[in-house]
Amino acid sequence: MTTSATTPLTASGPNADQIDYWNGDAGERWARYQDKLDAMLQPFSGAVLELAAIKPGERLMDIGCGCGATTFEAAEHAGPAGHALGVDISAPMIARARKRAEERAKTSGGHAEFMLADAATHDFGANTFDLLVSRFGIMFFADPVAAFSHMKPSLGTSGRIAFVCWRPMKENGWVSVPFFAALPHLPPQEPPLPGAPGPFAFADPDRFRSILEDAGYRDIAIEPFDASLSLGRGDNPVEAALEQTLEIGPLSRALKELPNETKTRAADAVREALAGHVSNGEVRLGGAVWLVSARA
Repeated sequence: MTTSATTPLTASGPNADQIDYWNGDAGERWARYQDKLDAMLQPFSGAVLELAAIKPGERLMDIGCGCGATTFEAAEHAGPAGHALGVDISAPMIARARKRAEERAKTSGGHAEFMLADAATHDFGANTFDLLVSRFGIMFFADPVAAFSHMKPSLGTSGRIAFVCWRPMKENGWVSVPFFAALPHLPPQEPPLPGAPGPFAFADPDRFRSILEDAGYRDIAIEPFDASLSLGRGDNPVEAALEQTLEIGPLSRALKELPNETKTRAADAVREALAGHVSNGEVRLGGAVWLVSARA
């Protein structure tokens, strides 16, 4: 079950815009910052895998696996008799995941494989997995009901899901603090459409519950989880956090096409805001998510 990681997917189908986006500069940047992002998001990786309660020998798919951090951890839980398949639409991130898999092959206690594919449309076959898991890889479907309905047969009748997704932006200081610091220097921002594909597509738990119900899932549970996230550390934690903030996430998108002098003013404002959140040599801000579980 492999697809070349060097040739991007054709930007077609319901998620064409996302395929195009994550195979461009955005995918390259996320792959480049993989180590820092994995470290920052580790509290949520641990929480979703605890929720998943993976048993030795189980087969699972990691949806929107990125550079593979959650897939590798899941594979360790599944052990040598199990199997973890990481799936993503981003060729740069799948390439990075496969390189990491090669590096881990001699020491890993589990089997992780990676596929370049759109989980919303690819045919995985029936009864292929015991579990679908995702760390922030499910919020980008153009038609989420259709996507989750499409994936459900791969679980059969006894499979389960375990996802983590962001709560509203205003509850996520790691995004809102720098964004609102930069806002006075940005052109007027179009308010995002509620539920539109993007990081906060499932911020409304009632909407997400309805989507899963419409897709045929049962025993749905959606619970809040909070963690303090480290955005920067080392000799100059503020500059480290600033660099990551300007390269990754909603603010990076807002700044992308702006003149350099505007970017400089925004960066100065963000730097000042981040400096107010240094503790024990780290810039730390809050992260707020939903932990979601259900059965097929």
